[in-house]
Amino acid sequence: MKLLVTGGAGFIGSAGGRMAVGRGYQGVNVDALTYAACLDSLAGVAADPRYRFEHVDIRDRAALDRVFAEHRPDAVLHLAAESHVDRSIDAPAIFVETNVLGTCNLLDAARKHYIDSNRPDRFRFVHVSTDEVFGTLGEIGAFDENTAYDPRSPYSASKAASDHFARAWAETYGLPVIITNCSNNYGPYQFPEKLVPVAILNALQGRPIPVYGAGQNVRDWLYVDDHAAALLKVLGSGRKGDTYLIGGNSEARNIDLVRMICRALDVVRPSGRPYENLIEFVSDRPGHDFRYAIDATHIRQALGWGPTVSLAEGVARTVDWYLTNEAWWRPLLSRRGVGQRLGAA
Repeated sequence: MKLLVTGGAGFIGSAGGRMAVGRGYQGVNVDALTYAACLDSLAGVAADPRYRFEHVDIRDRAALDRVFAEHRPDAVLHLAAESHVDRSIDAPAIFVETNVLGTCNLLDAARKHYIDSNRPDRFRFVHVSTDEVFGTLGEIGAFDENTAYDPRSPYSASKAASDHFARAWAETYGLPVIITNCSNNYGPYQFPEKLVPVAILNALQGRPIPVYGAGQNVRDWLYVDDHAAALLKVLGSGRKGDTYLIGGNSEARNIDLVRMICRALDVVRPSGRPYENLIEFVSDRPGHDFRYAIDATHIRQALGWGPTVSLAEGVARTVDWYLTNEAWWRPLLSRRGVGQRLGAA
């Protein structure tokens, strides 16, 4: 199978691309190489003859048409997106341009390819989204495939809109779309502006580890390789028109996750004092959702998928990866906005 992956130089996209090529897929990586992309994340498959890279922005419809015509993919895994909530607060327009208009371009380019290819039965367009489109939860409950949309940030609003457009292309044009909504991902190769790498890298550099508010916000943490495996399962066995929520079954408060990271570092890279001493509570993000949690019963029952990596094991793996891969993350610290407080407006 030839798989076209958008955003394949990003965090989740590169994990999916590495796994897909490792499992024998032909992979076409379509990426605009914005600030959060890193082709070094694909160094392990870059020389593989089954892998190709196309430096294309999904906002460029003509370029997308060329890519589809040249590569004629059997499926699309759509991950290209602006994804950092803090940046969406400061500059929402680019989130609309990429996540909404770019997705519409991609959907229509895929529709044209699908029709020109005589609507092959196995073709699938897997649209990868987030649980943030459902808004916030209280102390109890979980999102499932029937939860109403209630986005509360420019980022989640743009992803909610892209989900609706994906469903519209399925209903109106018959494009075989599948939608997935995942919980918070973490693991190797994550760009150093998200909570887990920020905590690890600030600790290693002896810098304050910022935690929003009192750190009471709860997330369901999903190890990125578990997510990649779920996406390939959906791609191979998912039912067209269906939606699958993908969660890690690992809820934790932000403060507890950061303390877990600090304690892991205390063991493998002791500094003479607990890394927890570096934790600094900072003003909260505007509109910060209190809690996300996913009920992943549907994908477990329908496709037999479930997370395999516990939060404790995943944190240990992730800490070890950042300790041994400074050559990957060090150059990224100089990119725009990294290390700065964003989204405080």
